[in-house]
Amino acid sequence: MTSPPLTKVADREGSPAEEPAGTATGREPGREATPSRFRADVAGLRAVAVGLVLLYHAGLPFIPGGFVGVDVFFVISGFLITGQLISEIERSGRVSLTGFYARRAKRILPAATVVLAATAVAVRLFVPRGEWQVIGGDIAAAATYVVNWRFADRAVDYLAEDVAPSPVQHFWSLAVEEQFYLLWPLLIVLAILAARRLRRANVRPVLWVGLAVLAVPSFVWSIVETANSPERAFFVSTTRLWELAVGAAVALLAVRAARMPRSVAVVLGWLGLAAIVAAALLVSGKTAWPGYAAALPTLGAAAVIAAGAAAGSRGPVLVLGTRPFQWIGDLSYSLYLWHWPMLVVAAAHFGDLSVTDGLVVALASVIPAWLTFRLVENPLRYSRKISTSPRLALSLGGNFTLAGICAGLVLVLMGAWAAAATTTKGRYAPGAALLSTAPGTAPIGPVPERFDAITPDPLQIRQGFMDVPDTNRDKCFQQVEGAEVLSCTYGVPNGSTTVALVGDSKMDQWLPAFQVLAAQNDWKLLIMAKAGCAFTSAQVLKGDGSGKPYTDCIEWNRALLDRLVQERPDYVVTSQSASTALDSGGERATVAAMVSGVRASWKKLDSVGTKVVVLANNPHPGAAVACADKNRKRLSACAFDREKHDQDPAYRMQRQAVAGAPKVKMIDLFDAVCPTDRCPVVFGNVLIYRGGSHIGAAYVKTTAPHLARALSDVGVPARFTPAG
Repeated sequence: MTSPPLTKVADREGSPAEEPAGTATGREPGREATPSRFRADVAGLRAVAVGLVLLYHAGLPFIPGGFVGVDVFFVISGFLITGQLISEIERSGRVSLTGFYARRAKRILPAATVVLAATAVAVRLFVPRGEWQVIGGDIAAAATYVVNWRFADRAVDYLAEDVAPSPVQHFWSLAVEEQFYLLWPLLIVLAILAARRLRRANVRPVLWVGLAVLAVPSFVWSIVETANSPERAFFVSTTRLWELAVGAAVALLAVRAARMPRSVAVVLGWLGLAAIVAAALLVSGKTAWPGYAAALPTLGAAAVIAAGAAAGSRGPVLVLGTRPFQWIGDLSYSLYLWHWPMLVVAAAHFGDLSVTDGLVVALASVIPAWLTFRLVENPLRYSRKISTSPRLALSLGGNFTLAGICAGLVLVLMGAWAAAATTTKGRYAPGAALLSTAPGTAPIGPVPERFDAITPDPLQIRQGFMDVPDTNRDKCFQQVEGAEVLSCTYGVPNGSTTVALVGDSKMDQWLPAFQVLAAQNDWKLLIMAKAGCAFTSAQVLKGDGSGKPYTDCIEWNRALLDRLVQERPDYVVTSQSASTALDSGGERATVAAMVSGVRASWKKLDSVGTKVVVLANNPHPGAAVACADKNRKRLSACAFDREKHDQDPAYRMQRQAVAGAPKVKMIDLFDAVCPTDRCPVVFGNVLIYRGGSHIGAAYVKTTAPHLARALSDVGVPARFTPAG
């Protein structure tokens, strides 16, 4: 059994980078915190949070929502940081931003940089070189605490669908916290100035206003953005600030909360802990997150913290205050930093991890975590020289940050050098042009085991070379978000025949071959495509597994159909990867609904004299690019069965839809993509796939003679003349 958390966009982590007593996570021997300052329940709550995250990442199936640990950490962070700042205000009447950031620098940056540097070394030694550049960029972004925005962009980029989980992906939550730390202290300073101007001795009422200004818009935006783009909403700080603000609110209420009746506090504390556990057990990767659903663990954590002082020994501290919870709580920051890189690097080197493997690696991360805690965290945190010199602490933090950036950039450069050494410019690369265009001639023999050169080289693809159609360069491919019909015109602007390509990225991928034919056949070639959006009148589903309607796609399709009816191209060619749509009741996703939807769009085009041609969808090859890079001398290891084409759900749906639409023709270029006994990932010196199930532009261009033959067979005036 493989470990489900090691997937691209669903990796959900949290940050335990705060101190449970407002002073230190681990108490230095001989420097015990006073009972009034040290919160054993908060330290133990951190153990619960990091434990949930670790077990989830290890792949335990009965904790599908272990990622809620992130929400618990955010509440703890907001509570502790705000508590420290309020104490400083009440003690001195001011907040020292220099002192605040100096404390953060010596607390957060040293251990984080040690892990980033170690991760860079581990990636160089154990991770395929095709991933070095991307991961190096991630490490540099993690060192500067902006990596959450990098992951947010990647999560909604259809070109990044094959990017493996980053070994520093867990730094996204640290980045969110650091961005909160930049904003919230400044708001507190403004609140102090406002209170003085209003001649108010108590700054707390003004702080409540500042907190509301921060929390309310963030919560509203979290709901909106999660509904529209849950992949992006998960990572960005704007959807998460309200969770830290909840913790800050608990800190503002701490004095009053400590006076609540003990019986009420006991019930509230245990209910809060139960809410966190319930969220971990009931929430899953399919839950749109964060949004309003995140309120369960967030408010649960707030309840545990708010009730702790009044509940006393009868509250959750009865469990959270025990020695194992305290030990894990002390170690949680380093443990959090180390476990994820170790899991990702192990999976990259050894292959998919079983649950047992995941647990072993997660438990093994205790060793470097303990060493980092004892040799890096505590010595620097308790250094009297550093503690008494904010300037020195900031300098220390700056140097560690620079070291982290350098570790990432070195990995980027090493990846770039490796990619540059594989250049295939000018190499012989005929691709599908080697094949006969006569139908029924495939398969021609066994899968070729190796080629002297591959164009483009798999390493170049993995390092960010985009083997994509010109629509990417010309910015006329509509992304997931957006309903405007973008279009590009290629071929002959005033050509005798107008051919329009419409659909999702599986139609867009074929543009290079159509461009070859457009130039040779006097075509005006239009393309209008949108990510994950099939050309249909049905209610298309989002591709995130939520089962919700893809509203941007539905609007795009309406506008697209109106435009096509108005412009009346001679031919519309369409393809798609989706096989189902919502039924008329909007409750179930069915093939019948998709069939009905595509036929309705085709019928509308037929009514204005436009002929429709359906291009068969090609199946998913698996991790083709990574496999080709790894198995250059045994490419048959990457091949897949030809039967996969007949079993492809989208292809089966297309055949069913065309069977009931006599005027619609269907063409299939599968034999040009899979010419051998089993389907190769490289043929004729050309890499067939660029990522996911998408065929690369270089190979598509070589299929032009096969496309010409297929189109001619269904009545489209198309011919192909070889160059030279």
